Order: sequence, then C-alpha cells, then structure tokens
Amino acid sequence: MKKIIDGRKYDTDTATELAEWKMGWPREMSRMRETLYRKRTGEYFLLGEGGPDSRYADQVDLTTFSEGWRIMPYTYEQARAWAEDRLSADEYEAIFGEVTEGDGGKVAVSMSISEQARAKLRRESERTGESQSDIVDRLLLSL
Repeated sequence: MKKIIDGRKYDTDTATELAEWKMGWPREMSRMRETLYRKRTGEYFLLGEGGPDSRYADQVDLTTFSEGWRIMPYTYEQARAWAEDRLSADEYEAIFGEVTEGDGGKVAVSMSISEQARAKLRRESERTGESQSDIVDRLLLSL
C-alpha cells in the first residue's frame, strides 16, 4: 500500500516491516492489524487495517462502515511507544536495541538552538533511529 502524506511517500512495498500486532479473529467486525515500518530514510510509519467496527473502518454512507486501512507517519518516539505497548521485550530490543537499566549518568539540560539545527537534529534522529539526546551526546563527545 502507498500513501502520500505532507509531500512524503509511504510505501509498504519498499519499506522494511519491523513488527506486526493483531487483535481479534479474522471475521470479527472489530478486528485490527497494525504493522510498523521503517523507510530507507529512517522514518517510521504505521499501517493500520481493520474491520467495519474498528478505528480503521471506512464510512460508506451515514450508517454503513466497511473495512479500511490507514497509513500514519510516526516519529522515533511514537514508534518506540507503540512497540513498548504491543511487543514482547525481545521483539522490542530486536528493533530498538538492548534496553539498559538506569540513566547512564545523564543529566537534564535546557538550551536554545537555531531552527535549522533543530531540523537537522530531527532528520538525523529519524534517519538513524537514535534519540536526539544520544545524537547531541555523541557529537559533543567527539569534539
């Protein structure tokens, strides 16, 4: 399936399928299936499919609904939250890496950066799958 959203193409045939979650039996009206994908650019998206009584239903007329599907762009943080909610620990770590306990000695910092730097940081995070904090940490430690 393919969809253009905000001038960006999301295509399940060219993206990498990362995980799938299902709810309900195949003939249930409220059945749902969600599949998490990552594009070659590092961007994430979710393909949601469902029956006529699911959140993915298409409205045919005033009182009639049919099965439907929707593609939704996801940030790295949204993809991680989806995976935490729907996948086992092993499945989660296979996608996002091993989770270590504790904060690794990190401290919270507040700062202002230019809009251009913020956009580059966001793109790099989407491309690599790293958190924005980890990118800044890596860049500063390389100085």
